Amino acid sequence: MLRQRDLPIPDIGADDGVLRVEACGLCGTDHEQYTGTLPGPFPFVPGHEVVGVVERVGDSAAGRWGVVPGQRVAVEVFQSCRRCRPCLEGAYRHCRQHGLADMYGGVSIETPPGLWGGYATHQYLAPDSLLHPVPDELAPEIASLFNPLGAGIRWAVTVPGTGPGDVVAVLGPGIRGLCATAAAREAGAGFVMVTGRGPRDAGRLALAPRFGADLTVDVTDSDAAAALKKATGGLADVVVDVTAKAPEALAQAISLARPGGTVVMAGTKGSAETPGFWPDLLVYKELRLLGALGVDAPAYRAALDLLASGRYPFADLPRQVEGLDGLEGLLQTMAGDSEAPPPVHGVLVPGKAGEGGD
Repeated sequence: MLRQRDLPIPDIGADDGVLRVEACGLCGTDHEQYTGTLPGPFPFVPGHEVVGVVERVGDSAAGRWGVVPGQRVAVEVFQSCRRCRPCLEGAYRHCRQHGLADMYGGVSIETPPGLWGGYATHQYLAPDSLLHPVPDELAPEIASLFNPLGAGIRWAVTVPGTGPGDVVAVLGPGIRGLCATAAAREAGAGFVMVTGRGPRDAGRLALAPRFGADLTVDVTDSDAAAALKKATGGLADVVVDVTAKAPEALAQAISLARPGGTVVMAGTKGSAETPGFWPDLLVYKELRLLGALGVDAPAYRAALDLLASGRYPFADLPRQVEGLDGLEGLLQTMAGDSEAPPPVHGVLVPGKAGEGGD
Protein backbone atom coordinates (compact mmCIF):
# COMPACT_ATOMS: atom_id res chain seq x y z
CA MET A 1 0.00 0.00 0.00
CA LEU A 2 0.97 3.64 -0.34
CA ARG A 3 1.42 5.84 2.71
CA GLN A 4 2.25 9.50 2.68
CA ARG A 5 5.46 10.47 4.45
CA ASP A 6 6.99 13.90 4.93
CA LEU A 7 10.71 13.77 4.24
CA PRO A 8 12.93 16.85 4.38
CA ILE A 9 14.68 18.07 1.27
CA PRO A 10 18.34 17.47 2.08
CA ASP A 11 21.22 19.87 2.18
CA ILE A 12 23.84 19.06 -0.44
CA GLY A 13 27.60 19.19 -0.72
CA ALA A 14 30.01 19.47 -3.60
CA ASP A 15 29.28 15.98 -4.98
CA ASP A 16 25.50 15.61 -4.98
CA GLY A 17 22.29 17.43 -5.82
CA VAL A 18 18.50 17.62 -5.60
CA LEU A 19 16.03 17.15 -8.44
CA ARG A 20 12.54 18.64 -8.57
CA VAL A 21 10.49 15.80 -10.02
CA GLU A 22 8.36 16.81 -13.00
CA ALA A 23 7.22 13.36 -14.16
CA CYS A 24 7.73 9.73 -13.24
CA GLY A 25 6.62 6.99 -15.61
CA LEU A 26 5.06 3.83 -14.21
CA CYS A 27 5.83 0.30 -15.39
CA GLY A 28 5.03 -3.26 -14.41
CA THR A 29 7.55 -3.17 -11.59
CA ASP A 30 5.62 -0.33 -9.95
CA HIS A 31 2.28 -2.09 -9.74
CA GLU A 32 3.99 -5.39 -8.82
CA GLN A 33 5.60 -3.59 -5.89
CA TYR A 34 2.23 -2.12 -4.99
CA THR A 35 0.37 -5.45 -5.06
CA GLY A 36 3.15 -7.33 -3.27
CA THR A 37 4.13 -9.51 -6.24
CA LEU A 38 7.55 -7.95 -5.73
CA PRO A 39 7.58 -7.59 -1.95
CA GLY A 40 9.74 -4.94 -0.33
CA PRO A 41 11.29 -5.66 3.08
CA PHE A 42 11.21 -2.02 4.14
CA PRO A 43 9.41 1.26 3.41
CA PHE A 44 10.78 3.05 0.35
CA VAL A 45 9.86 5.77 -2.14
CA PRO A 46 9.01 3.97 -5.41
CA GLY A 47 9.46 5.35 -8.91
CA HIS A 48 12.40 4.90 -11.27
CA GLU A 49 11.47 6.53 -14.60
CA VAL A 50 12.18 10.03 -13.43
CA VAL A 51 12.45 13.31 -15.32
CA GLY A 52 12.88 16.62 -13.56
CA VAL A 53 14.74 19.87 -13.12
CA VAL A 54 18.04 20.13 -11.30
CA GLU A 55 17.09 22.35 -8.38
CA ARG A 56 20.41 22.36 -6.56
CA VAL A 57 23.76 20.82 -7.47
CA GLY A 58 27.27 20.89 -6.01
CA ASP A 59 30.14 22.24 -8.07
CA SER A 60 31.91 18.89 -8.45
CA ALA A 61 28.67 17.10 -9.30
CA ALA A 62 27.74 19.76 -11.86
CA GLY A 63 31.05 19.25 -13.63
CA ARG A 64 30.80 15.46 -13.51
CA TRP A 65 27.23 15.40 -14.83
CA GLY A 66 27.59 18.34 -17.18
CA VAL A 67 24.48 20.08 -15.82
CA VAL A 68 23.48 23.42 -14.36
CA PRO A 69 20.65 24.40 -11.99
CA GLY A 70 17.36 24.71 -13.83
CA GLN A 71 18.25 22.10 -16.44
CA ARG A 72 15.82 19.27 -17.24
CA VAL A 73 17.37 15.82 -16.98
CA ALA A 74 16.43 12.14 -16.97
CA VAL A 75 17.81 10.04 -14.11
CA GLU A 76 18.98 6.48 -14.72
CA VAL A 77 17.65 3.80 -12.40
CA PHE A 78 21.12 2.33 -11.74
CA GLN A 79 24.07 4.06 -10.12
CA SER A 80 27.71 3.57 -11.09
CA CYS A 81 30.83 3.76 -8.94
CA ARG A 82 32.80 4.29 -12.17
CA ARG A 83 35.70 2.28 -10.73
CA CYS A 84 34.88 -1.43 -10.56
CA ARG A 85 35.40 -3.76 -13.51
CA PRO A 86 31.71 -3.94 -14.58
CA CYS A 87 31.47 -0.13 -14.54
CA LEU A 88 34.69 0.29 -16.49
CA GLU A 89 33.38 -2.19 -19.06
CA GLY A 90 30.08 -0.30 -19.37
CA ALA A 91 28.04 -2.97 -17.55
CA TYR A 92 27.31 -0.77 -14.53
CA ARG A 93 24.00 -2.59 -14.01
CA HIS A 94 26.27 -5.06 -12.21
CA CYS A 95 28.29 -2.45 -10.30
CA ARG A 96 29.95 -4.13 -7.33
CA GLN A 97 29.12 -1.21 -5.08
CA HIS A 98 25.57 -0.56 -6.29
CA GLY A 99 23.79 -2.84 -8.79
CA LEU A 100 20.30 -4.07 -7.92
CA ALA A 101 20.81 -3.33 -4.22
CA ASP A 102 20.27 0.41 -4.46
CA MET A 103 18.39 1.12 -7.65
CA TYR A 104 16.31 4.26 -7.61
CA GLY A 105 12.79 3.36 -6.59
CA GLY A 106 13.86 0.62 -4.16
CA VAL A 107 16.08 2.10 -1.45
CA SER A 108 14.93 2.18 2.18
CA ILE A 109 13.78 5.56 3.46
CA GLU A 110 16.06 4.85 6.41
CA THR A 111 19.01 5.33 4.04
CA PRO A 112 19.67 9.07 4.22
CA PRO A 113 18.21 11.26 2.90
CA GLY A 114 15.29 8.90 2.07
CA LEU A 115 14.27 10.56 -1.21
CA TRP A 116 15.38 7.69 -3.45
CA GLY A 117 12.40 7.51 -5.80
CA GLY A 118 10.16 9.46 -8.13
CA TYR A 119 6.90 9.26 -6.15
CA ALA A 120 7.73 12.56 -4.51
CA THR A 121 8.13 16.23 -5.27
CA HIS A 122 11.92 15.91 -5.03
CA GLN A 123 14.55 13.20 -5.53
CA TYR A 124 18.05 13.04 -4.16
CA LEU A 125 20.87 12.94 -6.71
CA ALA A 126 23.61 10.83 -5.16
CA PRO A 127 27.24 11.26 -6.27
CA ASP A 128 27.11 8.06 -8.31
CA SER A 129 23.85 8.93 -10.11
CA LEU A 130 23.77 9.05 -13.90
CA LEU A 131 21.94 11.91 -15.61
CA HIS A 132 21.02 12.68 -19.22
CA PRO A 133 19.99 16.10 -20.58
CA VAL A 134 16.44 16.13 -21.93
CA PRO A 135 15.78 17.96 -25.21
CA ASP A 136 13.90 21.21 -24.59
CA GLU A 137 11.09 20.28 -26.98
CA LEU A 138 10.05 17.21 -24.96
CA ALA A 139 7.32 17.62 -22.37
CA PRO A 140 8.20 15.86 -19.09
CA GLU A 141 5.44 13.25 -19.49
CA ILE A 142 6.76 12.25 -22.91
CA ALA A 143 10.37 12.44 -21.79
CA SER A 144 9.63 9.87 -19.06
CA LEU A 145 9.47 7.33 -21.90
CA PHE A 146 13.27 7.51 -22.02
CA ASN A 147 13.30 4.43 -19.81
CA PRO A 148 11.00 2.02 -21.71
CA LEU A 149 12.24 3.25 -25.09
CA GLY A 150 15.83 2.86 -23.93
CA ALA A 151 14.91 -0.67 -22.90
CA GLY A 152 13.39 -1.32 -26.31
CA ILE A 153 16.55 -0.14 -28.03
CA ARG A 154 18.87 -2.22 -25.89
CA TRP A 155 16.74 -5.36 -25.74
CA ALA A 156 15.54 -5.46 -29.34
CA VAL A 157 18.63 -4.10 -31.08
CA THR A 158 21.84 -3.85 -29.05
CA VAL A 159 21.73 -7.17 -27.19
CA PRO A 160 20.69 -9.38 -30.16
CA GLY A 161 22.55 -7.34 -32.79
CA THR A 162 19.48 -6.69 -34.92
CA GLY A 163 20.31 -5.32 -38.34
CA PRO A 164 18.84 -4.43 -41.72
CA GLY A 165 16.49 -7.01 -43.17
CA ASP A 166 16.08 -9.06 -39.98
CA VAL A 167 12.74 -10.60 -39.12
CA VAL A 168 11.87 -9.69 -35.53
CA ALA A 169 9.11 -11.04 -33.29
CA VAL A 170 8.17 -9.02 -30.21
CA LEU A 171 6.17 -10.84 -27.54
CA GLY A 172 4.03 -8.43 -25.55
CA PRO A 173 2.35 -5.25 -26.86
CA GLY A 174 2.67 -3.08 -23.74
CA ILE A 175 4.76 0.06 -23.60
CA ARG A 176 8.04 -1.87 -23.73
CA GLY A 177 6.79 -4.04 -26.57
CA LEU A 178 5.77 -1.01 -28.60
CA CYS A 179 9.13 0.59 -27.84
CA ALA A 180 10.96 -2.59 -28.90
CA THR A 181 8.93 -2.55 -32.12
CA ALA A 182 9.95 1.02 -32.94
CA ALA A 183 13.57 0.25 -32.05
CA ALA A 184 13.67 -2.77 -34.36
CA ARG A 185 12.17 -0.74 -37.18
CA GLU A 186 14.73 2.03 -36.61
CA ALA A 187 17.48 -0.58 -36.85
CA GLY A 188 16.25 -1.54 -40.32
CA ALA A 189 14.35 -4.72 -39.52
CA GLY A 190 12.72 -6.09 -42.64
CA PHE A 191 9.63 -7.43 -40.88
CA VAL A 192 8.29 -7.02 -37.33
CA MET A 193 5.57 -9.10 -35.73
CA VAL A 194 4.01 -8.27 -32.34
CA THR A 195 2.00 -10.76 -30.28
CA GLY A 196 -0.51 -10.22 -27.49
CA ARG A 197 -3.05 -12.18 -25.53
CA GLY A 198 -6.78 -11.62 -25.27
CA PRO A 199 -9.02 -8.55 -24.88
CA ARG A 200 -6.64 -6.67 -22.59
CA ASP A 201 -4.08 -6.55 -25.38
CA ALA A 202 -6.46 -5.89 -28.28
CA GLY A 203 -6.14 -2.11 -28.18
CA ARG A 204 -2.40 -2.30 -27.78
CA LEU A 205 -2.05 -4.61 -30.75
CA ALA A 206 -4.09 -2.12 -32.75
CA LEU A 207 -1.47 0.52 -31.95
CA ALA A 208 1.51 -1.62 -32.96
CA PRO A 209 1.44 -0.83 -36.73
CA ARG A 210 1.91 2.85 -35.91
CA PHE A 211 5.19 1.90 -34.23
CA GLY A 212 6.45 -0.23 -37.10
CA ALA A 213 4.71 -3.60 -36.81
CA ASP A 214 3.92 -5.41 -40.06
CA LEU A 215 1.83 -8.12 -38.39
CA THR A 216 -0.01 -8.49 -35.08
CA VAL A 217 -1.20 -11.78 -33.63
CA ASP A 218 -3.46 -12.61 -30.69
CA VAL A 219 -2.03 -15.91 -29.46
CA THR A 220 -5.32 -16.92 -27.82
CA ASP A 221 -6.85 -17.64 -31.20
CA SER A 222 -3.92 -17.84 -33.65
CA ASP A 223 -0.68 -19.76 -33.98
CA ALA A 224 2.01 -17.08 -34.00
CA ALA A 225 4.65 -19.27 -35.67
CA ALA A 226 2.25 -20.30 -38.44
CA ALA A 227 1.22 -16.69 -38.98
CA LEU A 228 4.84 -15.57 -39.22
CA LYS A 229 5.70 -18.34 -41.67
CA LYS A 230 2.72 -17.43 -43.82
CA ALA A 231 3.74 -13.76 -43.87
CA THR A 232 7.48 -14.14 -44.38
CA GLY A 233 8.10 -17.69 -45.54
CA GLY A 234 10.12 -18.46 -42.41
CA LEU A 235 10.69 -17.77 -38.73
CA ALA A 236 12.29 -14.91 -36.80
CA ASP A 237 15.95 -13.98 -36.77
CA VAL A 238 15.35 -12.26 -33.43
CA VAL A 239 12.65 -12.89 -30.83
CA VAL A 240 12.27 -10.37 -27.99
CA ASP A 241 10.15 -11.46 -25.04
CA VAL A 242 9.04 -8.50 -22.91
CA THR A 243 6.01 -10.23 -21.39
CA ALA A 244 5.57 -10.13 -17.62
CA LYS A 245 4.27 -12.99 -15.48
CA ALA A 246 3.85 -15.14 -18.61
CA PRO A 247 6.07 -18.20 -18.09
CA GLU A 248 4.60 -19.94 -21.13
CA ALA A 249 6.06 -17.22 -23.36
CA LEU A 250 9.49 -18.90 -23.31
CA ALA A 251 8.14 -21.88 -25.26
CA GLN A 252 6.48 -19.54 -27.73
CA ALA A 253 9.72 -17.57 -28.17
CA ILE A 254 11.66 -20.75 -28.92
CA SER A 255 9.03 -21.88 -31.44
CA LEU A 256 9.21 -18.53 -33.25
CA ALA A 257 13.01 -18.45 -33.62
CA ARG A 258 14.60 -19.77 -36.80
CA PRO A 259 17.54 -22.21 -36.59
CA GLY A 260 20.57 -20.16 -35.56
CA GLY A 261 18.33 -17.34 -34.35
CA THR A 262 18.44 -15.30 -31.15
CA VAL A 263 15.95 -15.12 -28.29
CA VAL A 264 16.17 -12.23 -25.83
CA MET A 265 14.45 -12.72 -22.49
CA ALA A 266 13.74 -9.34 -20.91
CA GLY A 267 10.39 -9.80 -19.17
CA THR A 268 10.50 -11.36 -15.72
CA LYS A 269 8.15 -14.28 -15.16
CA GLY A 270 7.84 -14.49 -11.39
CA SER A 271 7.82 -18.27 -11.68
CA ALA A 272 10.21 -21.20 -12.08
CA GLU A 273 7.68 -22.96 -14.30
CA THR A 274 8.16 -22.97 -18.09
CA PRO A 275 5.06 -24.64 -19.59
CA GLY A 276 5.68 -26.17 -22.99
CA PHE A 277 9.41 -25.39 -23.03
CA TRP A 278 11.46 -28.19 -24.57
CA PRO A 279 15.17 -27.55 -23.87
CA ASP A 280 16.28 -29.84 -26.69
CA LEU A 281 15.04 -27.24 -29.19
CA LEU A 282 17.88 -24.98 -28.08
CA VAL A 283 20.24 -27.70 -29.26
CA TYR A 284 18.43 -28.71 -32.42
CA LYS A 285 17.97 -25.11 -33.53
CA GLU A 286 21.37 -23.93 -32.22
CA LEU A 287 19.72 -20.91 -30.68
CA ARG A 288 21.26 -18.07 -28.71
CA LEU A 289 19.22 -17.47 -25.55
CA LEU A 290 20.17 -14.14 -23.96
CA GLY A 291 18.97 -12.40 -20.82
CA ALA A 292 18.68 -8.62 -20.76
CA LEU A 293 18.62 -6.57 -17.56
CA GLY A 294 17.96 -2.87 -17.69
CA VAL A 295 19.30 -0.20 -20.00
CA ASP A 296 22.62 1.55 -20.57
CA ALA A 297 23.67 5.11 -21.29
CA PRO A 298 23.95 4.77 -25.10
CA ALA A 299 20.42 3.37 -25.28
CA TYR A 300 19.05 6.14 -23.05
CA ARG A 301 20.67 8.82 -25.20
CA ALA A 302 19.34 7.19 -28.37
CA ALA A 303 15.87 6.99 -26.80
CA LEU A 304 15.78 10.69 -25.96
CA ASP A 305 16.91 11.54 -29.49
CA LEU A 306 14.26 9.27 -31.01
CA LEU A 307 11.53 10.77 -28.81
CA ALA A 308 12.58 14.27 -29.84
CA SER A 309 12.56 13.30 -33.53
CA GLY A 310 8.80 12.72 -33.53
CA ARG A 311 9.12 9.83 -35.99
CA TYR A 312 6.80 7.66 -33.90
CA PRO A 313 3.58 8.79 -32.19
CA PHE A 314 4.74 8.38 -28.59
CA ALA A 315 3.03 11.65 -27.69
CA ASP A 316 -0.31 10.18 -28.80
CA LEU A 317 -0.20 7.02 -26.71
CA PRO A 318 -3.23 6.33 -24.51
CA ARG A 319 -1.88 7.95 -21.36
CA GLN A 320 -3.20 8.49 -17.85
CA VAL A 321 -1.51 11.28 -15.91
CA GLU A 322 -2.15 11.62 -12.18
CA GLY A 323 -0.92 13.72 -9.30
CA LEU A 324 0.09 12.22 -6.00
CA ASP A 325 -3.54 12.09 -4.85
CA GLY A 326 -4.56 9.94 -7.85
CA LEU A 327 -1.48 7.71 -7.86
CA GLU A 328 -2.96 4.79 -5.94
CA GLY A 329 -5.92 4.56 -8.28
CA LEU A 330 -3.58 4.59 -11.27
CA LEU A 331 -1.54 1.76 -9.79
CA GLN A 332 -4.70 -0.26 -9.17
CA THR A 333 -5.81 0.28 -12.77
CA MET A 334 -2.42 -0.74 -14.14
CA ALA A 335 -2.46 -3.85 -11.94
CA GLY A 336 -5.83 -4.87 -13.37
CA ASP A 337 -7.67 -4.32 -10.06
CA SER A 338 -10.03 -1.76 -11.56
CA GLU A 339 -12.89 -2.00 -14.04
CA ALA A 340 -11.19 0.67 -16.15
CA PRO A 341 -8.81 -0.63 -18.83
CA PRO A 342 -5.17 0.08 -17.99
CA PRO A 343 -3.49 2.84 -19.97
CA VAL A 344 -0.56 2.02 -22.21
CA HIS A 345 1.43 4.72 -20.45
CA GLY A 346 0.86 5.74 -16.84
CA VAL A 347 2.61 8.84 -15.51
CA LEU A 348 2.84 10.53 -12.14
CA VAL A 349 3.17 14.32 -12.22
CA PRO A 350 3.68 15.39 -8.61
CA GLY A 351 2.77 19.01 -9.38
CA LYS A 352 -0.55 18.10 -11.02
CA ALA A 353 -3.44 20.02 -9.45
CA GLY A 354 -4.91 18.38 -6.40
CA GLU A 355 -1.90 16.38 -5.30
CA GLY A 356 -1.90 15.13 -1.75
CA GLY A 357 1.55 16.23 -0.59
CA ASP A 358 5.21 15.24 -0.73
